[in-house]
Amino acid sequence: MATFLAFLRAINLGRTRVFPKGDIQRVVAEAGFENVETHINTGNVRFDSRMRSRAKIEATLEQAFARDRGFEVPTIVFSTAEFTEIGRHADELAAAHPGLARHYVYLLKDELDAAAHEAVTAAATEKGEMIVRGRGAHALLRPGYQNGQVDPLGAAKRLGVATNRNVTVIRTLVDKWC
Repeated sequence: MATFLAFLRAINLGRTRVFPKGDIQRVVAEAGFENVETHINTGNVRFDSRMRSRAKIEATLEQAFARDRGFEVPTIVFSTAEFTEIGRHADELAAAHPGLARHYVYLLKDELDAAAHEAVTAAATEKGEMIVRGRGAHALLRPGYQNGQVDPLGAAKRLGVATNRNVTVIRTLVDKWC
């Protein structure tokens, strides 16, 4: 049995897309996954599975979430090894870019093709830059960007299906679940 982490996109953003973490745990367990845990109410889930295919796990979860909620919940799954690597990249980038105002990590459903990768990295401005490593895109925002603005570079729209977490959550989850 292997351990996976799933990140749900676009939940708990308003009154119509509510999905409390207790309900998430229940649905994941009902879908056949074991040892289900959640972290805060933003769609971070840890579970064990006998399935090995990331695509199959994502499809199983997305179908279960849609049945339970009545709306689509894009779901992005990582093995613990993959997620540990994203955490390692976050630490390396933070060390190489001291003094950041914010560091968000966009968790990607699929790796970017060469054109999308180039477009994302070319969006760098004085506000910051986006560095892509595998299925993690790191938004490194410098002091002076407009506080509260998650995508001041306008690069996130080029990432495909993705959800973001701040670097503190990434580090916490690596320590807690990996």
